Order: sequence, then C-alpha cells, then structure tokens
Amino acid sequence: MNTTHSTETDFSEGPLTGLRVLDCSTMLAAPYGATLLGDMGADVVKVESRFGDDSRNFGPRRGEDAGAFLSLNRNKRDIVLDLQKPEAQQVFADLAKDADILITNVREPALSKLGLSYEQVAAHKPDIIWIRVTAFGPDGPYDGRPGIDFLAQGYAGVLALNGDPDGEPVRTGFPAVDVITSLIVANAAQAALRVRDKSGVGQRIEVSLLDSLMHAQASSIGTYLTTGELPIRTGNRSLAFSPSGCFPTRDGHHIVLTTPGEKFFVKICRALGTDWDSDARFHDAEARKANEDELERVISERTRQFGRDELVELLVAEDVLVAPINEAEDVIKDPQILHNNMLVDTEHPQYGKVTVTGVPIRFYGTPCEVRRHPPLLGEHTRELLAEAGYGSADIERLILQGLAADNPEIKRQREERRKKRSAGA
Repeated sequence: MNTTHSTETDFSEGPLTGLRVLDCSTMLAAPYGATLLGDMGADVVKVESRFGDDSRNFGPRRGEDAGAFLSLNRNKRDIVLDLQKPEAQQVFADLAKDADILITNVREPALSKLGLSYEQVAAHKPDIIWIRVTAFGPDGPYDGRPGIDFLAQGYAGVLALNGDPDGEPVRTGFPAVDVITSLIVANAAQAALRVRDKSGVGQRIEVSLLDSLMHAQASSIGTYLTTGELPIRTGNRSLAFSPSGCFPTRDGHHIVLTTPGEKFFVKICRALGTDWDSDARFHDAEARKANEDELERVISERTRQFGRDELVELLVAEDVLVAPINEAEDVIKDPQILHNNMLVDTEHPQYGKVTVTGVPIRFYGTPCEVRRHPPLLGEHTRELLAEAGYGSADIERLILQGLAADNPEIKRQREERRKKRSAGA
C-alpha cells in the first residue's frame, strides 16, 4: 500500500520508508541511483529479465554474479518478468500501481515495447515519478545514440584534461560520470516527491550522463566561459600552486602533498626539517610555480628517506595536507573508512558473507543502513507477486508460462542452456 502521505510512518529504517521504487534499469548510473534511495529506506524492487542486469555478467565473478552487480545493488528485492510479453506487462502494471518512483535507462523504441514509457506507466499510476537516464539527453541531435560513461568523458572534455600533460588522454579510473549521475537521479527523485507531496502530481524526469558531467565541469569549462582561459592538462600538478602532486617514499609507495595556501608550504618545510621557504627559488607561491620541477625534485629526494606510513604520520602531526596513495587492499583497512561504516558485511543466501560499500549519508534522526544483500536474480518474484495480489496458483501459472521466473526457475533455465551448449560443442 502506498503510504507516501501518511503521518504515521515509522522512519526507523530511513527517511524514505514507505516509498516504493521500481528499478527497471541496468549497469551503473540508474541502478545506483535506485540503490541510494534504498539506502535511505525506500523499498526498491529491481525488475529484471531472465538474463538479468548486464552488470551481473561483466568483470570478475562471485558465483553467478559479477562483483560489480553485487557492489551496486544492495537494499533491493528482485523480480523477473518477461516484459516483451503483453501478459507480463499487465503484471508489471499491477506492481506499478503501488509504486512511487520508477527509474529506467531503456532507449526507445524498446522503452515503449516493454511498456515502460512515462505515458504507459502513468496510465497505471497517474502520480508516478518517472526518471530516465540517457547518455546524451531525451532529444536533440544525439537523441537515440547509445552511450556510456567513457563516451560522455570524451564529449564533455574530461578526457582532454585527464592524464599527464605530454601523454595521451586518460579516462578516470572509476566510472565517475555514472556515479555523479546516480547522485543526481536520487536528488531529482526527492525533489519531485516534495512537489507531489504539495500538489499530488507526479512527473517525467530526464537525466543524462552528458548533462551530469557538464554540471561537474564548472571549474574547468565554466572558467573558460567566464575568463576565456583554456583549461589545460596538468597531470597531478595544480594549475594554481606548487607543490601539489605525488611523491615517492622509501618503500616503493607514494603520498599526495598539496599546498593551497602559504602556511601549508611552511608546515611541510618544518615537518621535513628543511628551510626551503627561505630559499629564493621557493619563498613564495609565484617563485615555487616558476621553479616547480626543481621543487618537486628536492621534495622527492627528502620523501624517499621515509616509509609511506611513517611519512604520513609525520606530516599529519604538523597539520600538512597529505594522504597516502592507497591500493585496494589498503583502502579496506583504512581506519577512517571503517569508522565511517563505509564497508558493510551482508549475509547472502548463496555466497555467504558479501561486503559492500556503506551508506554515504549519515542521518542522525532517521538512520540509514544496508538492510538487504544484493539480490539473486528472481529471488523475490513470488513474494512480490503475492504482495501485488496474486494467489499461489496464479504465481505458478505465471512462472509456468514464462511470464515471470523465480530464482530456482532461473537456475533451471541456466542449466538447460549449459547442457545445450555442451551438446553442440
């Protein structure tokens, strides 16, 4: 039952408790936006085909699922529907009647063929908040083109700015555009909920990877627009001040040092036992920038005399802006990350303990948490169909007719496909 406007909702599971989200999307940006809503207490129902979200199949696996899927899809229940069949679209309509938000990233004409367009969903749920993620926008000269994070980085100029000044363009080492977009998806959903709470009216919302990355480019493209100065690739250096970069340590690691202010350079000098701040080549910001190569050389000579952890501890004690350059195995042991509960263990019915990233927002009045493990494909099909009003006989019929599937049926079908492949080999 939709409890959006209830004044008696128990928010102990998060500020969005009582809301239902249908996640009809794949890969990263849109599903991760739905995950954030689930983190904040919404009941997120992931609607998948029998083949599953594409992110289940890319990259290193744990069992049947890729690590990327397990990492991105906590706090969701899962139902399998074959939306290519009109009868399954009717089942979806029954689910949509109790939904508050729908998130998708399906392009036309597939969107309408699956019954997922705004007009189609609004026919079942007039006040639905419908959010779609596209690569470049819902219309315009690039309308309908396929696109992913990497392409958006090319169009928005990020690839031109990332990497060493004399090297090739380099994409970000993590899907930054997808993650930024997911935050905008979750933010848009909550803004639309406020409008609906006041007016009773839902709406269609479009978010694109390209627009999200342009939003993130205010400091580079925005500066060019306001000053005419072209942004340039600086690698790990700062365009404005020095030193700012990565410096080696005795044990083969690196640290980050940066100095956005005169006092921080003085602190580095005192911590490292040098008088560089009185050297004519380095005594002020302009001189340091003019002699950046030499400054980095002398700092590197000094930092190589220390182990990474020893050096970070020394510099932190002097209030220097410093960080270790952690590898993945270091990140998962970082005391602040652990203290912030940004690594959370969940118990998965098939894989045992699965550790996922935590909730990045700390609510003090309505705490959020990872309540659900990343779901198996079709894990909650029967449960959700029952909630939609289907009796056990109807559910069996839907599965038998291939309109829906639970996880045992998915496993049976996978085994059949494996046998056919083996027989044809």
